[in-house]
Amino acid sequence: MTGKNLQVFKKSALCVALSSALIMPTYSYAEKAADTLAVKGIERIQVTASRRASTVQEAPLNITAIDGDVMKDQNITQLSDVARWVPGLSVADQGGREGSPIIVRGLNTNSSGPGSNAGTVATYIGEIPLVVDMKLIDVERVEVLIGPQGTLYGAGTLGGAIRYLPNKPILDETSGSLYGDIFTLSQSDDMGGEAGFVFNTPLIEDELAVRFAVNYLDEPGYIDYNYVVRESGVSLPDPDWSDTEAVNTNLKQIKDANYEKTTTAKVMMRWQPNDTFDTTFSYFYQKQDIGGRSIVHANSLSDTNPLSTVMGAYESGYRFQEPRTKEDTLVSLEMAVDLGFAELTSATGYSEFEALGQRDQTDLLIRLDYSYEEFPGFSAFTREVDEAENFTQEIRLVSTGESALTWIVGAYYNKFKNIADSREFTPGFDQYAVDNRGTSQLRPDSLEYVSVANTDVTESALFGEITYSVTDKLTLMAGARFYDYEVNSSSAIDFPLYNTLFNGYGPDEVNLNFDDTSAADDGSLFKVNASYQFSDDVMAYATISEGFRIGGSNGIGLCDESTGEQQSVCAQPYEVLYEPDTTTNYELGFKSTWFSNQLHFNAAVFMVEWDNAQIAGVTKVGQQSITSNAGAAKSSGVEISSRAMISDSIIAYATYAYTNAELTSDAPYLFRVLSESELDAGVEQSYYDGKGGDRLPGTPEQQFSLGATYSIEVFDDTSLDINYGLTYQSDIYSKVGSRADGDILPGYALSNMSARFSQEQWSVTLYVDNMFDKYAYSSVRRDKGDIGLAKFSTMNANDASIQRNYGHYLIAPRKIGVRFEYLFDM
Repeated sequence: MTGKNLQVFKKSALCVALSSALIMPTYSYAEKAADTLAVKGIERIQVTASRRASTVQEAPLNITAIDGDVMKDQNITQLSDVARWVPGLSVADQGGREGSPIIVRGLNTNSSGPGSNAGTVATYIGEIPLVVDMKLIDVERVEVLIGPQGTLYGAGTLGGAIRYLPNKPILDETSGSLYGDIFTLSQSDDMGGEAGFVFNTPLIEDELAVRFAVNYLDEPGYIDYNYVVRESGVSLPDPDWSDTEAVNTNLKQIKDANYEKTTTAKVMMRWQPNDTFDTTFSYFYQKQDIGGRSIVHANSLSDTNPLSTVMGAYESGYRFQEPRTKEDTLVSLEMAVDLGFAELTSATGYSEFEALGQRDQTDLLIRLDYSYEEFPGFSAFTREVDEAENFTQEIRLVSTGESALTWIVGAYYNKFKNIADSREFTPGFDQYAVDNRGTSQLRPDSLEYVSVANTDVTESALFGEITYSVTDKLTLMAGARFYDYEVNSSSAIDFPLYNTLFNGYGPDEVNLNFDDTSAADDGSLFKVNASYQFSDDVMAYATISEGFRIGGSNGIGLCDESTGEQQSVCAQPYEVLYEPDTTTNYELGFKSTWFSNQLHFNAAVFMVEWDNAQIAGVTKVGQQSITSNAGAAKSSGVEISSRAMISDSIIAYATYAYTNAELTSDAPYLFRVLSESELDAGVEQSYYDGKGGDRLPGTPEQQFSLGATYSIEVFDDTSLDINYGLTYQSDIYSKVGSRADGDILPGYALSNMSARFSQEQWSVTLYVDNMFDKYAYSSVRRDKGDIGLAKFSTMNANDASIQRNYGHYLIAPRKIGVRFEYLFDM
């Protein structure tokens, strides 16, 4: 195959991989045997999402597969890049600090992501559920399954599942690669870079091999924290904005605060002593240093706020920098044994992470009406430690016979432990209280609030699928999963500052009285699928599948009759627990190949019913974050994709999706309920029930993409590939039905372009992402109702117009870079 035809071959594979996101089971690979078409045909990528090896064309699944070569060719470096080309998949990019929410087919109820406890899409590294947020390096392929996947993949797959398959060690080859990337962002003062290497070598030829991969990312920030207090409790967080000297005396600037520096490493060892036994041991390590949130407050604050008149488009209004460091490890062991009649697979994984973060908490405490606003120098921050451990074991048996009847049976066990420690500090307020409230005891550590929660989740399941080929054309499949889980939570909350000032605590005393709560449930999930092959080039399928997400405890004790509204956190009876939510997906799909594999056209229609949708909320007393349920919702729509090989050198592809996601019943108390003291103080009643027909937030109704690739040979054996892509999404609601001061985020289009020069051992890629430097919002934090919500006993410079809880996450500005890679073998 010539260099030119090889590049056409790869680009064709890419286009189908992207267009296959239409949730058709077989979009990516045509089955033409003629040699003349093999040059132009579509590569067959092996997938294992069905728990048995097959190609995307053969697997009766709603699956997209994109391999590592295609990802390199198209500058696809993260899931949000993939999502722009996958109809029905949305990833709201929130920067490295948050972890970006993944939303499928509009299944979302919250402004910033689908649920406070877990999302609606499960992610895996190989066979192991991915609790840690790892950068995926040295990836063989990514498999995206759209639609509930509860029977084979279990909890958390209400919308789908995403699998990252790393390259395994090669038993008979010593090889590797060196790569690097240098880039700039239009709103950053610094250069960015990425570098890494991969090395593979056998330790025992054809039996034992090891593979190493290391990557370092230095991504500069592009958002400035220009209003950070110089000394908390002393500096005025809201000085006279018309007085430049007062502003500079009290506040400092932190440029490009939302930077990311991440080191990722992977070691894999594979042992295959014979043809019947294959085992791989893997170790992943990652350390992240994130400078701050990718949030701006321009156009977020009230028009009456003086800060809004001076704030720039790429500025945050936070009073404190919000860094976060995070360290992750993942260890796994995968073993496969060929028993003759079936393959036995065991997948064992253990992961853990520890994170330390800081965030501005000033606005929340002001909003709670604790009279902190009377202190002109009041500002507050939270430091939080989050630790988690996760152990997973799955064993399954997959039939390997050639009969019309095939089957899968398996067992699953998961144990998850989490410890969260959150501490709020209000420097200087103890002295203010002594001077103005008649108290005499200071609190030197300024510790205002402590919250500690321990959560243990145990889940087990039995699952299976059976498939029967009725004829050469008609295949039927049925699957089930029977699950059981238990959640145990222990939590304690204390208010050391308040109790030191008014209730006789010592100057460093903390008392934590733990409350224990628990929840448990069991149930079953089912899936049926039928596929019919009308001809070699035309196939249709129908699927009904179910997914679920576990319920649990919010870990907050019940309020009692003596509970006051001030300096208290407790739960109403309906706030203690939350229920599991479930989805049922109905889908019809069609895929076709025309003109001797020169044109692909695919279409799918679907409807998803969502019951007891979980939503993030807060307690009535103390505004503590909790999870609750929001009634019933549904999502329906159509997804279309097409691609065409216009010539040997030009390939074009396009996708379109329409998603109508809405509540189907009223959801009482969906939004914040005001406390009695707020109502007595004259705060306008502004909570809303969700109403049937309200549009769900976080995802566009319409998505569109259009791309083209032009490949030629230049300079003898050098290939040049020029790629252009245009992606568009319509507006997004930040709240259900855009109620309760919800925001409507405008739609936007992005253009990307790259040129890649390559030979057999090297490649150089020049690229531009967000070519026209589009300024657009990806999602929001909190909600617009935070502005002016609080009422105070004494009004001063910290009045209600200075609320900064609410802000916008931005998409990254224009990025221009050059990437290189060198391959070697020995």
